[in-house]
Amino acid sequence: MYQYNSDDLALIRERAAQFREQTARWRSGALSDDAFRPLRLQNGLYVQRHAPMLRVAVPYGMISARQLRGLASISRRYDKGYGHFTTRHNLQLNWVRIEDAPDILDELAEVEMHSIQTSGNCIRNVTTDPFAGIAPDEAIDPRPLAEILRQWSAMHPEFAFLPRKFKIAISGSASDRTLGWYHDVGLRLDSKGGGQPAEFSVIAGGGLGRTPLRGQVIRQHLPWRHVLSYLEAVIRIFNLHGRRDNPYKARLKILVQRLGLAEFSRQVEAEWAHLKDGPATLTEEKYQRVAAHFHPPAYKSFPAGGTQPVASAHPEFARWLARAAHPHKMPGYAAVTLSLKAPGQAPGDITAKQMESVAALADDFSFGEARVTHEQNLVLADVEQERLFELWQAARKDALATPSVGLLTDMICCPGGDFCDLANARSVAVASAIQTRFADLETLFDLGEISLNISGCINACGHHHVGNIGILGVDRQGEEYYQITLGGRQGNAARVGKVIGPAVPAARVADVVTNILALYRRERRPRETFLHTFERIGSAPFKSCLRADAAAEKRAEIVA
Repeated sequence: MYQYNSDDLALIRERAAQFREQTARWRSGALSDDAFRPLRLQNGLYVQRHAPMLRVAVPYGMISARQLRGLASISRRYDKGYGHFTTRHNLQLNWVRIEDAPDILDELAEVEMHSIQTSGNCIRNVTTDPFAGIAPDEAIDPRPLAEILRQWSAMHPEFAFLPRKFKIAISGSASDRTLGWYHDVGLRLDSKGGGQPAEFSVIAGGGLGRTPLRGQVIRQHLPWRHVLSYLEAVIRIFNLHGRRDNPYKARLKILVQRLGLAEFSRQVEAEWAHLKDGPATLTEEKYQRVAAHFHPPAYKSFPAGGTQPVASAHPEFARWLARAAHPHKMPGYAAVTLSLKAPGQAPGDITAKQMESVAALADDFSFGEARVTHEQNLVLADVEQERLFELWQAARKDALATPSVGLLTDMICCPGGDFCDLANARSVAVASAIQTRFADLETLFDLGEISLNISGCINACGHHHVGNIGILGVDRQGEEYYQITLGGRQGNAARVGKVIGPAVPAARVADVVTNILALYRRERRPRETFLHTFERIGSAPFKSCLRADAAAEKRAEIVA
């Protein structure tokens, strides 16, 4: 894991001191609210529906036990004793006071954390694979490049006031676990290892939100040395042509669509011609200096095939093991997902006590480190297989071992209308209703792998577009309604789902999901997943679920 040097520490401490002075001027009236707004946003501080929210950066999802304990302390002192992990790996504190923000930034600096560029029109947190460095299908560990991208983009003057926010994902594996097709720029490894220099495909113009668009490849076989200079060329074209008069038309995806892929690519290549082999070209020395922070930990030697525990005598453990344990490239080890989706828990929320528990588990089982996933869970990357039963026993004490990873109730869910003033509807309440309806583990395991994602508004922070089942909150004359999409997916063949009919009221969402899944169970073939069944029979049969629900609602209105 990357460790701050003296320059890093000086930078974040100076930024914290700067913001303390800016906050003091705002409190004294020397700075107006309008003048203070961009300053607080540059430090990750939003004003939401009920209280300010501070978004803390967790670069490429890597977090240490020490940092988790620091966040637990901060959440107790300055918040309500919990936080919320987002789909970009960051942690949000939803109940802070603006007056306390400078103190929080100082305390974050003490554990090598900050909130710089977690908001505003800048390059946001670079994301990558939660199994980076340990995935069996990985050809190159993307974390060193992700860290280089972080250092390059942090407080870069040319990237501080972009037309709109800019998101980058990088993957070094055969399977895309980063949602790279739906970022402003996705970097996908082209070369297959074997000692060959790494080359990347550059995907540009992806994004969700009100205009979901799958990115398109603008260059293949880009050598790793030129990643920074090529990205700089992309961002310069974005800065030159991106709209600043309309935030809804300002994302890179709109520019690529407006110019057309060929013209956008031509302009990027022309700009890159001036940058290629210049100061932004990466050297082997710089790469190795950063890569040294990501060297493998002190693994034990185990025989090929590992030491998988016997699970048959423990049915509950067997269920958890089947869903939470993942392959590891080192014999005798596994990666393990710690679920933040316990019944009654808002998806992605984590209490201060749970943060401390994860820190203890990381120290005891995984070399003191954890990873945040964009599915809003945590991963311990390096667990000895022979200790998996021991880990399960420890994790379940603090509701971190729910055996639903990859199943229906392992939902992605934004905070929604309970917190966010952009939201049209609540997300957490809908998630809770579905959790309650499908609390039975036998039912969940019978349904098999299904992703269900919920967003409280069209900004799609809950990634509803790419859920096998997507739920979008909409406003209908002051009432909360929800639009249902089916067939979305992540991965190499990522795509947006299809809307299957008119929006339904909040009270009916769980019923509609129940009807959709009942139809799936009737129609599926042996060993067929929900997504495969949907693709085989199409959306028409599922639309009948909404028609039947609308008829039932109408009958209820007549009776009332």
